[in-house]
Amino acid sequence: MWDAIIITPFINVLLVIYEYLGKNFGIAIILFTILIRLVTHPLMVKQIKGAQGMQEMQQDEDWKKIQEKYKNEKEKLAQEQMKYYKEKGISPFASCLPTLIQFPIIIALYQSVIAALASTPVEVLNLARHVYPQILNVSTLIPLNNTFLWMDLGRPDLLNVPFLPFPIPILAILVVISTYVQSKLIQTPSANPKDQTAMMNNMMSLYMPFFMGYLALTLASGLSLYFLVSNLAGILQYAMLGKVNWSNVIPGRKQPELKKKK
Repeated sequence: MWDAIIITPFINVLLVIYEYLGKNFGIAIILFTILIRLVTHPLMVKQIKGAQGMQEMQQDEDWKKIQEKYKNEKEKLAQEQMKYYKEKGISPFASCLPTLIQFPIIIALYQSVIAALASTPVEVLNLARHVYPQILNVSTLIPLNNTFLWMDLGRPDLLNVPFLPFPIPILAILVVISTYVQSKLIQTPSANPKDQTAMMNNMMSLYMPFFMGYLALTLASGLSLYFLVSNLAGILQYAMLGKVNWSNVIPGRKQPELKKKK
């Protein structure tokens, strides 16, 4: 089921882009990433609205009264909270939905990249089983041009610099930086930087870049290229929507607090 619904379509889209737009697998991954971003754009808009709704909720006098009234009744408070969400049209899961969707996409893309970069007879046979024969001919595609800039897209990225005794994981470093920048740019100001939501957001903005960097360091560089392009595309999308907070990127800088509603 996973192969039929996810892996096979991913492989075919990647190979179609590769076949008709330059025959460079790095370009195919970049264009595929942009396509994924365009398809998931409505979810990103929901993410923005969900995050803003949750932030504004903390300043709503009605919600503060509910919290005060039921502060000693956790079950009743939870019921009133769900009722409040419904009345205000807030989706508490909207802000994290795009992130959750990214993980199966990452897994599927990794499997697709590895399958597409077939080199042995067994791997070529496995790839042929995934390709739609109506639109692609495996014999004309193999071997793929899997080099992009300095990278072998089927292997982890390590750039050897003549004057250094060790290779540098350029893509992993760029993935860490771009993930951090993206997470900070989309982070909405908190009315109380010490509340649980703000603290969790700050933790995620620190831990997630290193987690993504670890994946970029250990997995195929084709996946790292996807991470980097996806981050840059996300930053551009938020900028075009006018939702970025550029001041968030500078560590230690005091953030503007949300204004209380009158």
